[in-house]
Amino acid sequence: MRTDAPVHAAKSLVDAAAAPLFKVRPRPFGPGYQTVKRRIIEGAIDQGVLRGKNKLPQGYGVAMDERVVEYPWAFGRLRAGVKMLDAGSTFNHDFLLCRSPLRDAELTIMTLAPEKRCYWHLGISYVFGDLRTTYFADHAFDVVASISTIEHIGLDNAMLYSGDVRHAETDENGFEAAVREFRRVLRPGGTCLISVPYGKRANLGWYQVFDLAKIESIVAAFAPTSHTVDYFGYARTGWSRGSASGLADATVYDVHSGKGWADDLAASSRAVACLQLNA
Repeated sequence: MRTDAPVHAAKSLVDAAAAPLFKVRPRPFGPGYQTVKRRIIEGAIDQGVLRGKNKLPQGYGVAMDERVVEYPWAFGRLRAGVKMLDAGSTFNHDFLLCRSPLRDAELTIMTLAPEKRCYWHLGISYVFGDLRTTYFADHAFDVVASISTIEHIGLDNAMLYSGDVRHAETDENGFEAAVREFRRVLRPGGTCLISVPYGKRANLGWYQVFDLAKIESIVAAFAPTSHTVDYFGYARTGWSRGSASGLADATVYDVHSGKGWADDLAASSRAVACLQLNA
């Protein structure tokens, strides 16, 4: 049995107390950041902010990382009662798992190594391993969602995620095998949701930024019957919809190295591509 629940709860209370300070002086990952981010995501999901082609509200997500876009976008494309694979464990948060329609899904979470927190008591299955070589049967899922995950596949996952030196790779095309695997485990007519950092091509060692050519390689690897790609960009005024060409020079802020910091208060990516691929 884990004993870190009281510590987690205490940290959450401290961060919540700092939320008013963050609103006055927003800073990525500063005091109150996690609480404000969670509240933004909850509100956007519950209000259906990114269903269809809706625009984001003015001033949305200042100083926030791309999760404030990715989660509402994904939730706007989920349906109740599906058999779903979370490929990468990005949905492994209680405030997401308790929200419809995700709470009504038969959910399997697969990631490289165990998370600090898990929610098996909610009936969620956890599987640990390489997304490029899963052991799921053909056509096992109605939905595969891989949010901000495939940009790490084939690169150095030992630094933050597993501690296993065997996971320190340098294969920039490693994600293609995972995308093909997503296609294999989806039933005909199923949906795959993928998001990645987008903009000026870069390899940061532990993840990479996708340019348009790399986005096209995702599509080619999956070979969908149809697909759409939504692009979102960040500026000092917050997140908004954009285009592939308009965001082609977007850069990232790497919180671990400090590279890419600017006074726009970007917390991570300055653009993301969100793909819906239909099997």
